Formats: sequence, C-alpha cells, structure tokens
Amino acid sequence: MRRKWIGWFAALAVAAFLIPFMPWFGSGPRVPGKTDEGQQQQNQIAMKKTAATQEHTMKLRSVERDKNATAKLCKTECSRNFHKLMMTPSSTSRTKESNLRSMMDMHKQMVYVYWKHNGQAIKRGQVPSGGNAKLNEQVAIAKTHLNKGKSYTSETLEFNGHPYIVLTVPNTKKKGDGIVGVVDQDVVNHVEAHQRRNLRIVPYPSEGKYKIESVLPNTMKDTTVTSGNDNGNASHYHINEVVVKFQRQPSERDFSQIKHAISALSIRKLGKTETYVFRSNQKDAESMMNYFKVNWNPYYVEPHYLYLTNDTAPIVPNDVLYSEYQWNLPSIETEKGWSVSKGSDKVLVAVLDTGVQADHPDLAGKLNAGNNIVTPNTAPEDDVGHGTHVAGIIAAVVNNGEGVAGLSWYNKIMPVKVLDSSGAGSTYSVAEGIIWATDNGAKVINMSLGNYAEAEFLHDAIRYAYDRDVVLIAASGNDNTERPGYPAAYPEVFAVASTDPDGAKSSFSNYGDYIDVAAPGASIASTYPGSQYAALSGTSMASPHVAALAGLIRSINPKLTNVQVMDIMRKSATDLGTEGKDKYFGHGQIDVVRALEAARKSTNVSLQRFQEQVESRLAEIAKKYNNTAAMK
Repeated sequence: MRRKWIGWFAALAVAAFLIPFMPWFGSGPRVPGKTDEGQQQQNQIAMKKTAATQEHTMKLRSVERDKNATAKLCKTECSRNFHKLMMTPSSTSRTKESNLRSMMDMHKQMVYVYWKHNGQAIKRGQVPSGGNAKLNEQVAIAKTHLNKGKSYTSETLEFNGHPYIVLTVPNTKKKGDGIVGVVDQDVVNHVEAHQRRNLRIVPYPSEGKYKIESVLPNTMKDTTVTSGNDNGNASHYHINEVVVKFQRQPSERDFSQIKHAISALSIRKLGKTETYVFRSNQKDAESMMNYFKVNWNPYYVEPHYLYLTNDTAPIVPNDVLYSEYQWNLPSIETEKGWSVSKGSDKVLVAVLDTGVQADHPDLAGKLNAGNNIVTPNTAPEDDVGHGTHVAGIIAAVVNNGEGVAGLSWYNKIMPVKVLDSSGAGSTYSVAEGIIWATDNGAKVINMSLGNYAEAEFLHDAIRYAYDRDVVLIAASGNDNTERPGYPAAYPEVFAVASTDPDGAKSSFSNYGDYIDVAAPGASIASTYPGSQYAALSGTSMASPHVAALAGLIRSINPKLTNVQVMDIMRKSATDLGTEGKDKYFGHGQIDVVRALEAARKSTNVSLQRFQEQVESRLAEIAKKYNNTAAMK
C-alpha cells in the first residue's frame, strides 16, 4: 500500500548522499531444520542484529580509507606548494616573504613554515605551543634532514585535538636549502565527521531498509583493448598499467599476493578471458612486467597501450594529483573524450548542494554567479564540503599543474546552495533551487541529494525544469536498497548508480529499474574547502561525472534536446553486469569518448529521428512510473 506522507512539504528534509565505499557481506546461510514460529522470529532478529553490526563495521572501515586517502592528498599538495614556492623567481627577501605570506594565507593548514635560502632563513607562523615536546622534536629532525638535502615526513602527531605532520622539502638545486613545514591535517577530522553524519553510521535496524545480500557481480564487460599495439607510444606508459594473460586462473589468495606486491590500485578482467589489466599507484609498467614474468610465468604480459580506431590520442593532464589519485577519469575514457570536446563556457552546469568555495585555486574562473536559497542575499559559500567536492569533479581546472582535474575544461559551475551546514535542506529549498537554476540559464542540473519521500511539490519543480529542456541528473542513494530514492526516481530525472575501480557495483549504491547509468563513486579525489583536497565516496560522487558528461555533450552539440542528451548517454554506456539494461548499472557505465562521438555525429538530427527519440523517452518515463508504482 502506498505510504501517505502527511505534513507541510517544506518539512521534508533531503540529506546529501555521501556514503563511502566499503565491502558488503551477506548474512550467511540459514541453518537447515524445522523451527517453530517463535524460534524463526528469534533467528530473524539475531540475523538483523548481525547484519547491522557488520554494516556498521564496514562503514567505519570505509571512513578510515577515505581519511587515509585525504591525508595523502593533503601531504602531496602541501609538498608541491612548498616546491613551487622555492622555484618562484624572487630577487629580494621582501619578495620571498610576500610570496610565503600569500601561500600561507591561501592554505590555512600550513601553520608554520621555515624556508632556508642561501643560508638565510625566513619563518612564518608558529609551531603549536603548549609544551608539545614531540612536535618540536619532529621540527628539529626535519631541519636536520633539510641540512642533509633529504626529504622527510613525520608520522601524524595529535595535539589539542588536531592532527599535525611535519614535512621537509629540500631544494634539489642546492643542498641545505629548502622548506620545513608544520601542516594541520584537520581536513581529515572534518572528512570523518562529515562522513559519519551523512553516512548515517547507525543504520536503519528498526525499519530494515538495508539489503544484506551480496550484489557485487563477479564479471564485467570491458571495452578496453585485449591486444597490444606494436607502435604504441611510450607516453602511454605513465598510466602504470600492464595487461597479463595467465596460464591458469589465479585464486583469491593469488590476487591478494599480487595486490600487495605491486601496490595494485585496481584489477580489471577482460571479458571472459584469463586476461587482466593491473594498475598500480607505485610501480611503473616495466617493473610490473618483470614481476609477472619472474613470478607467474604468464602467456604474455605487456604494457596497456591506449588507442582508438580513428587514431585519436588520449590527453593526459599535468594536474599534480591526477596520475596517482584520479583512477575515475581514465576508467570512463575521459582522456580520449577530451580529444573530441573539452566543453564550453556557454553551457552552465548547476550544482544544487551545500554551496562551493568561491576562491578555491583549482576552481578559479570556473564559477558562474549562483544563489543561496538557504540564507538569501548571501554568497553560496560551502560550510560543509560536499558541494565543493562535487563541483571539482565536474569542473576543477584542467592542466594547470594544480591539484586535480575536472571532467570539463571549460564548462562553468552555477553554485546553488540548497543544503545547510548540516548537509540537509527542505523540499522547498531544493525545489526553489531547481526553478532558480532553470530560470537563470542552467542547461544541466546536478543533484547529489535525496530522500525516500516522494514530494509532489518537488516533482512539480522537476517537471518545470524538464519542460524547459534542462538535463536533470541525480544520485540514486547509498543504502544498498531497491527502494526508490527521490529526486533520482522521478521519471524526468536521469538516475546514477555508483561503480568501484574494478567496474563492479559499489556496495553502498542503491539500485532498481529506475537506474539509467552508473559512474565512478568510490574514493574520488576532488576539491575541498580551505583550498584543500579530499577523497570521498558515494553516489554523490558518481552523479557529477554524468552531469559533466551531459555538459560536454551539450557543448559539442548545443542543438540536442535534453531527451536526446539522455538517450546518447544511455546508448553509449559500456554494459556491465547482466547483459543489457539491469537494475544495478542501468544501461552501463558512462563512456565519455563514445558519448561525445555520438553527439558529434548527431549534428543533423532529422525530424523523423527526433520523433523516434521523443517516443523512446516517453516510453522510459512510462516505465519508470509503472515501476515506481509497483514498488509502493
């Protein structure tokens, strides 16, 4: 029976979907044998408690993974900024002090910097006081390493509730010169608190909404090539991938051993063969090839060459965190897609979220005028972190030598703050945000938010935008449930599920017949408030990949309608899981280059073809309505 939602529509809160990536385990088989009704109920209660405990544990582990990845991002970016400061030409000590002050004003996490140049030291900030002998001791050790021309990174030191690390970045051109810095890694604590709140670490045991069966498929269809290209370009090797065909199928224990030996970031199987693509975050292709030849005696092992049938070469950006941390963009063929289109600043992508940090250096020039629905007449600044992270996935400046790369080089973000400092907002604020974005020129709207309440007021706003040719994208949710989440399950909205680095369904990702496509959503590196970077997981991170793709499609072919854009994204997706459309991946994982090629070829759409696409979309809408009604 359909649930009747009673009360004022503005009271319905929509929380940001921000569920980290974690394994999912089933509840195990039942013990055979007959039991009475009372015993069956006791067994069911016990199983639910066990499942809730497992889920809680896995979520905590997932939070730890995102914390560790964020700590590494913080260290890498600070080290790069120290090196960049040293390499900046400055003729006087006053200029050096000015450059140092500018850097520290932009990066508040740098609480103390000691810069030695030509035997003279410039200091700014202070080592946190209060008798912390260990912190002062680490600074002294770091300075000793500096004098020897060696790099150094301390372990994390907790002091007054703040985690600190001490870094030494030597000047490679002159021994003894360089920088020692004390960095406050409070971003790690912020990510943890943020994830716990939005994750709902305590699950829904009373309502039993979580599914405890494993839904991770063991195989996937992969469009990556299965043979080498004899004329492969050496520049392709930077990806740190090799292709291996084994003489026998490796066991789980074998894979565990391989992962440890090569520091594997991902392992992908090619179709139904015994061939795998291994990607490492530390080893290069040559060292991995030697390892497999010596230890596994494969049929062959070779570099993972990248090529297209039209000979278009991939574009690999120089963003400092890209190669090591951004597994997500190569996995959906973004690098090849950039050879077709890099976007257009004429096509705005609205991000309905917690706001966006306006002066983040990696979003410079990428933000259009926005709106704060939560607190009118104030800037849509981000007081949570979620919106800045989503915006960076779409539009972080590409090829600027900074931080991360967004999917689009030129599309701009329209920040619309509809969620407050707790990461929640009313149905009214979201609906008003949709209407405002539509009226102010947004061609694509991303909604990494949702609730299981089907509010008619929100649906009216969705229809308003859809009828005005806006492409609406939304995250499906993160409870591993088939229960439809809104706005994703509205028929006018393009619903996005999440995949992990292996191309499997993310264990947290919601599913159902309303899912249109899937996109990467596990430990995604992106921009974060405080001019920092963080790794977060959830369908919230998957959705902006698709919103960015919609922006790229509308850039290369502005004549396409929202119906046609969504149709292209479905038809160009790489099929995963069960053959054809399924409830876990929809039509498959998005493929950027195939989608953009299809959009480019659709520049002259005939009226006959247009009618066919409209009819196809109407059929999709009818199917969604029927499926949603059947779920209630």
